[in-house]
Amino acid sequence: MRYPIIIHKDADSDYGVTVPDLPGCFSAGDSFDEALVMAKEAIECHIEGLMNDGETLPLPKRIEAHQANRAFKGGVWALVEIDISKLSGNSKRVNITLPERILSKVDGFASRTGDSRSGLLAQAALEYVASHSEEID
Repeated sequence: MRYPIIIHKDADSDYGVTVPDLPGCFSAGDSFDEALVMAKEAIECHIEGLMNDGETLPLPKRIEAHQANRAFKGGVWALVEIDISKLSGNSKRVNITLPERILSKVDGFASRTGDSRSGLLAQAALEYVASHSEEID
């Protein structure tokens, strides 16, 4: 998943990072590059906390969905790539059956995006659950 972040820099401060799609998730860094690294760490920690608490994982929105918000005016936008499959704790091997054509599409997409089959399927499952959780609750 790619989470948009907004980075602000005031004259007398470090670079501050806000993650609009994860309320309460903030970070900072001495430099722009450090702010990006720290943002990734903050997002991973925040998501792990949500998962440990059994909370629904908020899906990231496009940057354009946040740009009208006055709180983010004057900042620099960036995207932070998070591999959700590595955050869920211990992995468990499962045996599933998929039509060959679908598996080929999954593998092709994973290859083009630099992901693994397992990582892509885990992310897709989490996104599906998050987007449909309101229908069940």
